[in-house]
Amino acid sequence: MAPTPISNVKVGHIDDVQELRKKKSSKIPERFIRDKTERPKLNNSINLSQFDNIPIIDLSKLFKGSKNEFCSEIHKLMTSCEEWGFFQVINHGIDLELIERIEKVAMEFFMMPLEEKQKYPMLPGTVQGYGQAFVFSEEQKLDWCNMFALGLEPHYSRNLKLWPTKPYDFSETVDIYSKEVRKLCKNLLKYIAISLGLNENIFEEMFGVAVQAIRMNYYPPCPRPDLVLGLSPHSDGSALTVLQQGKGNTFGLQILKNNKWIQVQPIPGALVINIGDTIEVLTNGRYKSVEHRAVTHKEKDRLSIVTFYAPSYEIELGPIQELVNDKNPSKYRRYNHGEYSKHYVTNKLEGKKTLEFAKFKSDFAY
Repeated sequence: MAPTPISNVKVGHIDDVQELRKKKSSKIPERFIRDKTERPKLNNSINLSQFDNIPIIDLSKLFKGSKNEFCSEIHKLMTSCEEWGFFQVINHGIDLELIERIEKVAMEFFMMPLEEKQKYPMLPGTVQGYGQAFVFSEEQKLDWCNMFALGLEPHYSRNLKLWPTKPYDFSETVDIYSKEVRKLCKNLLKYIAISLGLNENIFEEMFGVAVQAIRMNYYPPCPRPDLVLGLSPHSDGSALTVLQQGKGNTFGLQILKNNKWIQVQPIPGALVINIGDTIEVLTNGRYKSVEHRAVTHKEKDRLSIVTFYAPSYEIELGPIQELVNDKNPSKYRRYNHGEYSKHYVTNKLEGKKTLEFAKFKSDFAY
C-alpha cells in the first residue's frame, strides 16, 4: 500500500517564486535566505578540471557493443557507482524528439497563469501537485523553485485530479515519456547487477511492481543567487533517479564530493543518473547515494525533469546476502519499503539524514 503523507501541518505563507520574479525586486523574502553556512559560494563552486571526471556511460556499448566494449563499459559503470554515485548516460535509446516534447509541455505548464497552476495544489505534507514539497513548519527555509509532481506507477498511486488538462498534450506526453524512462531504469538496474557480479534480473525480480514518480522543477532567475538554494541538499530515497536537464540550461545541479560542491555540466541529449538510498542499502554500502542540491542564476532560468524509480511499497528490503560477509558485515537492517517511503516524504530534505531509518535500531532514535 502506498504511504500516506501527513496533511495536518502548518507551513505558513509560501511565496510563489515565479510571481516574486515578476515583481523584479532585488529584495529576497526572509524565508528564502539561507544561513551563512548553507549559502552557495558561486564564485568558487565551478571547478572546470572536474567536469572531465564526471563519468559518462555510453549505453550503446552495453546494448549492442562488442564483448570488450561491454566489459569496459561495465567496469566504468561499477567505478561510477562506487566513486561518484552519479553518472551521465548517452545513447540511452530515448528519442530526442520525445525529450524535447516533455520539456516543451513542462515549460508551457510553468508559464501558465498562477491561478491555472493552483488548480493542482500540492497540499502541505504531500508530494503530488504544484507547489513546494518537503515543507513541514512555518519557520523552515524555502527553496527558490516551483515544483509539479505526479505519481505514475503503480497505477493506483495516480491522483488524476492533479493531472492538468492544459497544455492539451501534457498527460499523453508524460505517459509516453515515463514508459520509456521505465525501460531505461530496468536496463540500468540489469547492468548495475552485472557490475556487482549478481544475477542480472535480481533487482527486477525483487522490486515487484516498481514505484515510479515524476517531478518537474522550475528555477526562475534570482536577484541574489548567493543567498538562496534552488533545492536543499539531500540524497534520493529511490533506487535510481533519472534527471533530464532542460536544453540550453545553465549550470544548476551540484553534487557533494570530497566535502566540496561541484557542478554537473549539462550534456545535450544526455540523462543524469544517480544512485538512491535504496541501492545503497541493497548493496550494503558498496554503491552509495550522494548528496546533491541545486543553485540558481541571476539572469537565466532552469528546468529539470526528474523520474524516481523504486521498489514496490510492499516488499521488505535489506542488504543482498551475496554482498554481506565477514569483511563487510551488514550495515543496514531489514525494513518495509512503504514505511521507509512514508518516512522519506514526511521529513524535510536534510542531507542523508533519512537514511538513518535503514540503520540498526541501536543506531537510530525512533
